[in-house]
Formats: sequence, structure tokens, C-alpha cells
Amino acid sequence: MRMRSILAVAITASCFAFTGAVEAQTVDGPKVTWKVGAWGKPRAASRGGDFLAEYVKKETGGKFTWNIGYGTYGDPKELLDLLSVGALEATNICSSYHPDKHPAYTALDLPFLPFPNADVQEKVHEKFHQHPYVLKELAKWKAMPFMSTLLPQYEFVGRSSKAPKTLADWKGLRVRAIGGIGQAMAKVGAIPTSVPAPEVYTMLERGAVDAASFPSTYAHGSYRTYEVGKWFTTNLSPGTQACPILFGTESWAKLPKAYQDLLLKGKALAYVEQKKAYADADTKYLAEFKKKKLEFITYSDAELAEFQKIGGKPVWDEWVAEMTKQGIPAAELLQLILDSAKAAAPKS
Repeated sequence: MRMRSILAVAITASCFAFTGAVEAQTVDGPKVTWKVGAWGKPRAASRGGDFLAEYVKKETGGKFTWNIGYGTYGDPKELLDLLSVGALEATNICSSYHPDKHPAYTALDLPFLPFPNADVQEKVHEKFHQHPYVLKELAKWKAMPFMSTLLPQYEFVGRSSKAPKTLADWKGLRVRAIGGIGQAMAKVGAIPTSVPAPEVYTMLERGAVDAASFPSTYAHGSYRTYEVGKWFTTNLSPGTQACPILFGTESWAKLPKAYQDLLLKGKALAYVEQKKAYADADTKYLAEFKKKKLEFITYSDAELAEFQKIGGKPVWDEWVAEMTKQGIPAAELLQLILDSAKAAAPKS
């Protein structure tokens, strides 16, 4: 019986390795090198892009290569501009770093959107990326959305002596919370500030902020906030941010069709790699948080329902009103997100 179990595991592992591995065949084409913008360091959120770089290099026998610049091509807030002038062929961005440049895209940054898991999030983001207005807005920057990095729900690591165990305890706390999450936190009395990810550790260490939100747990691990923190929220889950990989429209148009097809094929594999990286990060970093003896804070269902009531739909309504004034089909975009999420939700 034990031998059968071992054999079954071995066969399963072999099948997984075969189906998940990059195929060995080579796609023929010219030599092409892309400069790809990024920041921080290779981590779970970058796994999709890192995988694509590995994938196209292997499949083309090294003829199509991506040079990913982790902080070497520019500041996170500059990367969209660099893409638009052709200094980069592709880049990762976070929309909340420069929301005024693509206001419609910030719909994906709204708090408490119904993304119960990464599979639903992927389907919603892919649908949103096909909307004509979204494509038109990004085209102003000579950019096109290729895939999402599917950032997980955000949670906080904090240094304040009094851990916020109720919603009322957040009042007056200075928090790193960007986009719609920052708006939701303001609704419960916190004081949000927008800080690019590479600067968060220093801000927290120096006491410039009392707490910092990051996609949990990988980013708190990658940016080491847990090393200077005292507590960690386990289930506040106020939302997440849209941080897509964008391609330059001109760079995409210049690619041989064989390379375009290769990237489109690789995207599905990259999403699988992305989700696995987040799962692996949870296993790794939750153990690290426990070693550092962070106090784990878990909110009651009643507290969470109250937070969603205060910081959810009111923020959506304010966003729709503000964007509509700018001529953006905001209500349509929000409804697209909600309808897509409902269609993709697991069937009970």
C-alpha cells in the first residue's frame, strides 16, 4: 500500500513537471532585446514577468531576450513615462503611483471589490483590459495592458505601541495605504499617505508611519517590514492594487508574429507561476512573522462588515461621481468589474 502511494505521488509529480515545464522547441526569428521596467527585486509579484523572460529566451533559443531592470531604468513613478517615449519596451506599473495619468484604470484599485481568489481576479482583470475606454486611455501613453500581477489582498504591519484591535483604534494612525485602500482607511479615521514600495521600510523604521499596508504576505516579506513591525493584521483585507505589465504599443507592433504568439501562449503559464509564487510566499513568510513574534490581529465578522459598509460602497460612489465629471464611463466600468466577478465566482 505504501509503495502504491509513493508510486502515485511520483507519477503525479512527473505529470505535473511535464505539463508545467517550458517546452523545448525553438521558435525561429530575429534577435530582439527588450528593456523591461521594474523595481525592488525579484519576488512573488514579479514572478509572472520573470517567468515570461525565461520562457521567451528558452523558446527562441536566446534570440528574444528581456533585460528586466529592477530599479536600474527609473523610479517606479517614472516607468510609464519611459515606456511612452520608447525608452522601455515593457514595464510593470502600479496605477496608484500616478492615478491622474490613467484615472479610469484606477477602478481596479477600489476597496472591497469582490475578488474571493486569484482565479476570479484574473478573469476580471483580463475582461477589464479589453474595455475600449481602458485601451484608449493607456494608448495615450503608447501602452497596452498585457497581464495583471494579481496582487493579493493587502494587510498591515505596524509599529504603534497600541495595536488596532478594533476599527476605532485606527483613528489617528498614520498609515501607508495607497489608492482606494487609502480612501477606505481614511473613512475609519486613519491618516493615509502614498509611499512607493521601496521607501516603505525606512518610513516604518523611522516612525514616519505607524503602519504600512502591502499585498500580504509576500510584499511584507520582500520589503522586510516584519523585521521592524510589532503586529500584523490577518484578515482586514481592504482590497488590492492594479499593477499590470504593460507593453509599448509600438514595440508590440514591431515584434514578429511568431514572438507575439509566443507571448500570448506564455501568458497563461505565467499566471500559473504567479499564483504559485504567492502561495509559496504565504507559507514562507507566515512562519517568519511567527518567529519574529508579531502579534496577529484578527477582526470579527461584525467589525469587517462595518468596515465594508463605511469604506466600500461610499468610496465606489465617490469614485464614480468624480470620474463621471471627467467624461469617463465610470459606472459602466465599475459594473463591468462587478458583473465579471459574479460570473467568475465559484459556484456553490
